[in-house]
Amino acid sequence: MSTQTPIRRTTVPQIASRKGGEPIVSLTSYHAHTAAIVDKYADFILVGDSLGMVMHGMESTVGVPLDLMIMHGKAVVRGTQKALIVVDMPFGTYEESPAVAFRNAAKIMKETGCGAVKLEGGARMAETIHFLVERGIPVMAHIGLTPQSSHVMGGFKTQGRDEAGWDAIINDAKAVAEAGAFSVVVEGVVEPLAVKITQECPIPTIGIGASKECDGQILVLEDMLGLNEWTPKFVKVYGDLGPAIERAVSEYADDVKSRAFPTDKEVYK
Repeated sequence: MSTQTPIRRTTVPQIASRKGGEPIVSLTSYHAHTAAIVDKYADFILVGDSLGMVMHGMESTVGVPLDLMIMHGKAVVRGTQKALIVVDMPFGTYEESPAVAFRNAAKIMKETGCGAVKLEGGARMAETIHFLVERGIPVMAHIGLTPQSSHVMGGFKTQGRDEAGWDAIINDAKAVAEAGAFSVVVEGVVEPLAVKITQECPIPTIGIGASKECDGQILVLEDMLGLNEWTPKFVKVYGDLGPAIERAVSEYADDVKSRAFPTDKEVYK
């Protein structure tokens, strides 16, 4: 009889309990093989709608369809065992009404097997968050710079540069917490504001381009691996995969052209 202890996924209550505790580690992932690597180190993995820009060449996240999120969500769930998997709700799938949001969130969870969904918006989405949580859908909120609203915001601009606007963003954090969100992504806000949000918000804050004092951090995997030609200025690049991949492809192409591939003739026998 096997004595191995089964691997259990991190749960929503476990993430929620980390407020003010050990920092929460997170990255995005969109496919099974990278998710399997990230799974060894991350507390939760976000299947972000950033996949539209990172993987599919879109100019923004606005054009990402629900079925695309579900397809990538399935792959990430299949490739992981330990991390909580959170899937973004794409633009147009939750803003219309709480009922529409529930229908689409339930579809995401049922078809992917993920543990939670994420949606953008603060106080304006509080009613929807409450509606979902009351019906068994765990919700991660997202405030500050919200990419799905980039057209309204005039682009990807840092929020909170004018201190007069701080209260609205702090109130967004409090509103989503009161509505039942178990954590909140705080994106693209000035550091003093992110610190204040983290101090005043009762649920874990997950920073991206915010402050190291947030309760956790998240980055787009491809950004921190150096796969993109351009990365946001707040990203620390931990890898050099873009140039490494190009070197490998170039060497392969040279081998094919010179008939040096494969080099071991035994493979033909």
